[in-house]
Amino acid sequence: MPSLYVDADACPVKEEIAKVAIRHQMPTIMVCNGGIRPHPHPLIALQIVPSGPDEADKWIDTEIQSQDILITNDIPLAVKAVAKGAFVLRPDGSVIDEKNSGMILASRDLMADIRSSDPFHQSKGRPFSKADRGRFSQMLDQLCRRANS
Repeated sequence: MPSLYVDADACPVKEEIAKVAIRHQMPTIMVCNGGIRPHPHPLIALQIVPSGPDEADKWIDTEIQSQDILITNDIPLAVKAVAKGAFVLRPDGSVIDEKNSGMILASRDLMADIRSSDPFHQSKGRPFSKADRGRFSQMLDQLCRRANS
């Protein structure tokens, strides 16, 4: 049975994840450095990893398998999970797959280069919206059905 992994430290859709996971009876692991309360439902586990850069990402990378689902905004972790055959969904509801992962990684690297060369460059990210939450829930529901088929 596939599992759902969540890069949970900065994830804005934890409640939506829990609702969909419980509906689909999918074991879910919220991975974080601490500071997140455990969910009362037995399907939703909390995995606390040591403090430090990318510790949650490293743990997820060693555990995730083909047909599992990963929720993350971390592009390098997403690309690794896609390479293992996992489904990857960002909190805004966008899917990262084998077709778009290379372009997304290249865009991320380009923006990092731009920021490092111009310390005054500030990206104008849009705020997280109610529509993002709805799109996320709908896409996660579809991925859970796909992973369980």
